[in-house]
Amino acid sequence: MISKIFCITVNGLESEIIEVEVDINAGLPNFTIVGLPDTSVQESKERLRSALKSSNFKLPTSRITVNLAPADIKKTWPSFDVSIAVGILFNMWDIKKEEYIKKSIFLWELSLDGSIRPISAILPSVIWAKEKGYKHIFVPYDNFYEASIVDGIEIIATPSLWDLVAHLNGEKSIQNPEKANLSEKKDIFHSKYDFAHIVGQNQAKRALEIAAAWLHNIVLSGPPGSGKTLLAKTFSTILPELTLDEMIEISKIYSISWLLSKDMPLIIQRPFRTIHHTASAISIIGWWRNARPGEISLAHKWVLFLDEVLEFPKTVLEVLRQPLEDGTISVNRVNSSYTYPAKFIFLWAMNPCPCGYLTDPDKACICSQEQIKRYNAKLSWPMVDRIDMMIEVPKVKVDDFTLKTKTRAIENSQTIALRVKKAREIQLKRFQEIKITSNSQMTSKEVEVFCVLDSEGEKMIKQALQTMNLSARAYYRVLKLARTIADLEGSQNIQVFHIAEALSYRKGEN
Repeated sequence: MISKIFCITVNGLESEIIEVEVDINAGLPNFTIVGLPDTSVQESKERLRSALKSSNFKLPTSRITVNLAPADIKKTWPSFDVSIAVGILFNMWDIKKEEYIKKSIFLWELSLDGSIRPISAILPSVIWAKEKGYKHIFVPYDNFYEASIVDGIEIIATPSLWDLVAHLNGEKSIQNPEKANLSEKKDIFHSKYDFAHIVGQNQAKRALEIAAAWLHNIVLSGPPGSGKTLLAKTFSTILPELTLDEMIEISKIYSISWLLSKDMPLIIQRPFRTIHHTASAISIIGWWRNARPGEISLAHKWVLFLDEVLEFPKTVLEVLRQPLEDGTISVNRVNSSYTYPAKFIFLWAMNPCPCGYLTDPDKACICSQEQIKRYNAKLSWPMVDRIDMMIEVPKVKVDDFTLKTKTRAIENSQTIALRVKKAREIQLKRFQEIKITSNSQMTSKEVEVFCVLDSEGEKMIKQALQTMNLSARAYYRVLKLARTIADLEGSQNIQVFHIAEALSYRKGEN
């Protein structure tokens, strides 16, 4: 008799159903797994021998053939262990609920003692199983909290192989732990950072507010000690809260990257990923032999921060050009090709020269013109053209630290975040009929619909195109930025002063 048990394999963010067919026939003892399994799946044979013995079962001394169908999909998970075990025991023992099993998915990795190890990619697997109409999914006990986020499918968390067989035979009912409570969110304003604690830098604060509402790329340039890194870290406190759909979308990426845990089964705050300048291009776009998501995908839905950006190799910076434009990244390896989302705010901080003091009014720059030119040449013009705002962060003046300034009312992060939230709600309502969520994602066709200018506004932007030598890409980015500025003020139409502010953040090509 051939038994069929269902499992899932995950390649990138895409899931596929795998039929685990087990056939036990008379003949010389042999255990064969076919169907394009990789090494970790082939090693299931040895784990199963010990796990079955430890669970008071026995591997039959017969010819066992396991087929993982369809055969043209590479199977890379060790989570086929339990499916193979159930298939073997289905033929040997009186496992009941045959119809129940046909509507179930089994996802485990077995330990040698028959207990269950947690695995990655549980969240995308459960979502896929639900969409395909499966009624039950068996997951490791430590993965239950993550899996329970998805409604509409029965999640069964099993501590061991013995408990699973007892459950299927009706001898024992498995008790799940408590489900995830999504109402228990952390308050981002418990952060140690707050805009109320930053002295001066009003232009930078204003630019970061605009960037937060929504997805506008920004550069902070200034001498050492001017507060660029502090501004960037505080930026996370004004980002709007994630919706449930966004939490799940981001958590799927973190799930396949092994970055979710029992203590953190769901990403509930906007990702803020900081990259050191020693990072390789592969780690940023997608890495390892199975092309796991890189930093730009882990920053999806919101911030990728590069401190001291001109310390990065030029080749590393150039790989970011395509995802900045498309919002996705294609990761190609010898045996795989995956596409991951990469819609993020590109935030970077930089010094204006190697010594950092080119724009410092109090300290002389010691760099030669050639050194400055070579230093800034790491940023190609096509890369700079994809930036919406370039902000000078000057050295804070001594007068700004006086008692009079300190006692002056300064907006805190929570106040700014409320304005960002309102602007976001305006954009979500505007784009509810199309598949985008922010002004920065508009195509040129959508810009023509939602960024209509009056005659005075058209005249201003035409003059800017000539005097600043702006590209077509820059033209549309200015209009999107002006639309966001208008949304922050609750203005239905883009006014000329909104365009003027958007142009003030723009760097023209010399």
